[in-house]
Amino acid sequence: MTFSIRIALTATLLASVAVPAGAEQVFNRIASFPVASNLPADGKDKPTSSEIITATKDGNTLIYSDAPGGTIGFIDITDAKAPKAGGSLAIDGEPNSVAAAGTRVLVTIDDTKDLTKPAGRIGVVDIASKKMEMTCDLAGQPDSVVVAPDGSFAAIAIENQRDEDLNDGALPQLPAGELLIMALHDGVPACESIKRVDVTGLATVAPEDPEPEFVNINANGEIALTLQENNHVIIIDSKNAKVTGHFTAGTVDLEGVDAKTDSSMNFTGKLTAVPREPDAVKWLGTDRLVIANEGDYKGGSRGFTIFDRSGKVLYDAGMTLEHEIARHGHFPEKRAKNKGIEPEGMEAAIFNGQQYFFVLSERGSMIAVYKDTGAEPELVQLLPSGVSPEGAVAIPGRNLLASANEADLGEDGGPRSHVMLYELAEGEKAYPTLVSKDVDGKVIGWGALSGLVGDAEKDGIVYAVSDSVYAMQPSIFTIDAAKKPAEITSVLRVTRNGQPAQKLDIEGIALDGKGGFWLVSEGDSAKLVGHGLYNVNAKGEIKTEVGLPAELLAGESRYGLEGVTAVGSGDELTLWMAIQREWKDDPKGQVKLLSYKPKSKEWAAVRYPLEKADKGWVGLSEITANGDYLYIVERDNLIGDAAKLKKLYRVALKDLKPATLGGELPVVTKEEVHDFLPELKNATNGYVLDKLEGFAFDKSGKAFMVTDNDGVDDSSGETLFLPVEMKATN
Repeated sequence: MTFSIRIALTATLLASVAVPAGAEQVFNRIASFPVASNLPADGKDKPTSSEIITATKDGNTLIYSDAPGGTIGFIDITDAKAPKAGGSLAIDGEPNSVAAAGTRVLVTIDDTKDLTKPAGRIGVVDIASKKMEMTCDLAGQPDSVVVAPDGSFAAIAIENQRDEDLNDGALPQLPAGELLIMALHDGVPACESIKRVDVTGLATVAPEDPEPEFVNINANGEIALTLQENNHVIIIDSKNAKVTGHFTAGTVDLEGVDAKTDSSMNFTGKLTAVPREPDAVKWLGTDRLVIANEGDYKGGSRGFTIFDRSGKVLYDAGMTLEHEIARHGHFPEKRAKNKGIEPEGMEAAIFNGQQYFFVLSERGSMIAVYKDTGAEPELVQLLPSGVSPEGAVAIPGRNLLASANEADLGEDGGPRSHVMLYELAEGEKAYPTLVSKDVDGKVIGWGALSGLVGDAEKDGIVYAVSDSVYAMQPSIFTIDAAKKPAEITSVLRVTRNGQPAQKLDIEGIALDGKGGFWLVSEGDSAKLVGHGLYNVNAKGEIKTEVGLPAELLAGESRYGLEGVTAVGSGDELTLWMAIQREWKDDPKGQVKLLSYKPKSKEWAAVRYPLEKADKGWVGLSEITANGDYLYIVERDNLIGDAAKLKKLYRVALKDLKPATLGGELPVVTKEEVHDFLPELKNATNGYVLDKLEGFAFDKSGKAFMVTDNDGVDDSSGETLFLPVEMKATN
């Protein structure tokens, strides 16, 4: 089941917060709460999720549903910048959605064991005591629940979802879904008052089998209901439980689409007659609706659409949102052939007299913030979220927005599920820290940045490379670091014999002194072209390929070359390369720094001592020469609160005396010069990102760092490109 997001708090519940006239107001993330914090001390490793989220009337408590964990969780946000664990309540069944109703919270509970016999209940939980007071049988499988602005009733979407493994998920698959309306008294439903609204026979797709997905209620008590798989929108009068309008969500033609999952990004394709298949829907006032076109069955137009109540399209985002997400480095290439960024959840609210709506990209892991102008909406910013934002709730009275992020990747060492808090306030946008501009009208998609080097002639210009996520399109990006945010101004594709140099895993870049670059590919002999060193000219053409010597490859691991830097020039040029982790012939806790002289083709090496890790592993991820030193990034592979080591060390060039491979290698002495953890913790008030992969000095000696977002694969997609203020060292 696709779990839809829940209600918006109404503007009447909380007064708007006054702000100075003329001050620029922006949303910035102020806190990130790992929902595993609500687990008991002896169960912190249990998988968690935060999907649908609601807030109490006073705006001081958030409540989220965790269907996989079978709980609803509570977060105390009295101090929004320091959220506290409020505990959780185990639910007998699968809690799909939550909606605050006065001093209580309503929970839709899925009890279905057999999809041909859907079953579920609505539960009533007292927020103060966190106890289930009662349940009502719904005689069907519930999805979203929403409470009317005046608190007088609740609407529940009964999805009765299809079996996606039966006939390839083709509709119809009865029993049909429906909409339920139930009266509320102080947040308690009158079970006997349930009104059932028949929504069969309306959609053009499988009209006999409607699958309601998401509900929303306007100030007049009218209910908007999406039938996602049926590609339909229905309007219902809550007073008489009658359908007063309905329309197909329709189709859209798309241009500039990357519709191929091929380890490259090319926004040049076309898709025709794509069904929108909406998930979330929100009223904009009482006469317009906005839907998130996630897709599920056959469609997904990668954007959102605004309709009037008759079904007339007033605005369709087309590819504009997906392109903007690509410019922010969040395009999910591995989902390109499916539904791209998958807009799923939505929220809408009035802040300081301005109507906003928020579109949540499940696969791009971003929240798009739009001002509603009454005509074409204005995209004002994109916010970073945790992995797979599922639900959001606005708290206008406190100028807050909260998002619930569904995915928990902790089992594989990745980020946990988080609830994130954003505040609308005067200031500058903290995110993005790096964007790309269009070149010749074409979007430059980017991600998985893994190495940096500064330009030799221009201050503030650095070059970055992308790694194996885009192995079929290896690229060198030019970054203007003097801009804020920093800007990718051009891209150079790496080619071999006029074609993309495929299957490279570029992890490091250095200038060659001739207008070109030296690149290293970490490789994986089983999958890619293997570890190697490449010289490319100013056009990106590979002119020289250098493989690692046999005596070195005898002990190889897939954790190979992670950076390259150049020392000297002309015939005296020496390339230094860092190997990330121990190979088979390395003593435990030591890795190699390799040297290569292009003129003489001589290889040599030294050993570098690693810090010790209590958990995970420690390795090198960048090497760069500046002045009399080699600077080396050493990090653990841990994320969030578990991250302990993200540091910069240096080794004096005069002490580097590499020995011939195959013999005894000298061990270098290193000196710590910078700890990156404070920057990674404080940059955008998110969790610490694990992959600090790039570090370089520009011509003036200013230092910059960049993190690798893994191409938004099992990642939030966040990239931090930041200046580094290092303390003076002798």
